[in-house]
This record gives sequence, structure tokens and C-alpha cells, in this order.
Amino acid sequence: MNKKQKLAAVLGAGFAPVLVLASVTPASAHGYVNSPPSRQAQCAAGTVSCGEITHEPQSVEGPKGQTTCSGGNSRFAELDDDSKGWKATDVGSSQEFSWKLTARHSTSTWQYFVGGNKIAEVDDGGAKPGETVTHKVDFGGLSGKQKVLAVWNVADTSNAFYACIDVNITG
Repeated sequence: MNKKQKLAAVLGAGFAPVLVLASVTPASAHGYVNSPPSRQAQCAAGTVSCGEITHEPQSVEGPKGQTTCSGGNSRFAELDDDSKGWKATDVGSSQEFSWKLTARHSTSTWQYFVGGNKIAEVDDGGAKPGETVTHKVDFGGLSGKQKVLAVWNVADTSNAFYACIDVNITG
């Protein structure tokens, strides 16, 4: 081997682990409800003072079936604190909820809950969504201040993404 070949071999051996690590590092971004502003969107906007979630509102991920705003993720437990001063958005008897997606996963369902009761579900049948997804949710006979738990169930993992949206149903 000549000098150039030895140098190329050494450099290649040095960069190979970096390339492998870069290809297996999980994405740190996924998705959240940004309209009306979810609790993590309020943190990111500085509307409410929050910790780590301020810089990564899209990362509220946990096992499917969670019923908390944090998705059971202890890093974001402050999202579960109902006394934190979350701003409620005035809405009518139905409302569009828009998700901002920063990593697109195949989707099984999108679900919306109020008070532990499912009020809407959209079955995407494994489709891979675009950068934004919007669903119109009917609140039925609900009124007044409510906390909506929105859940994005990923089709190809055991996890889901969670967002809570505080609303005041006026119509």
C-alpha cells in the first residue's frame, strides 16, 4: 500500500463509526398540535414558563394508551399540571386541530379525548402524513372549559405522540 492508500484507509476507518452512529441515531422530533395552541406549543411560544419542553414541543412521545398530557414521559411531567396557567382557546361546538409534524411516521389512528371519553378518531390505515395534518372534531354537547387530549398513534412502533389543548367551548 502506498502513502495515499494508507491515509485513505485510516481516514475511512475513522469516519465509518461516525457514519454508522449518524444513521442509527433516533430522530428527536416528531409532532404536536400547534393550532389551537397545545400546552407544549404554549411552552415553546413562551406563553407559559416551562422547562425542557420549551425547546422540543414535538417530542412528547410515550407508549400507546397513555392518558396524560406528558404521555407518561417524566421529562415533560409539567404538561400534566392543570394549575400551571395554561391559556384556553375559545372554540365553538366543533374545532379544527392542526398537528405540526417534524418527522412523518406511518399512522394507525388520531384520537381525541375529553374527560377520559373518546370524542373523535380518524383511522389513517398506515398512511404517512404530510408536514401538517388537520382534523375537525365535534364536541357534541360539551361546553365550558375542557382539556382535550390529542393522540397520534404511530403504525410501526408501540409509541404514540401526545398533546393537551385547553379550550373553552362556547357554542
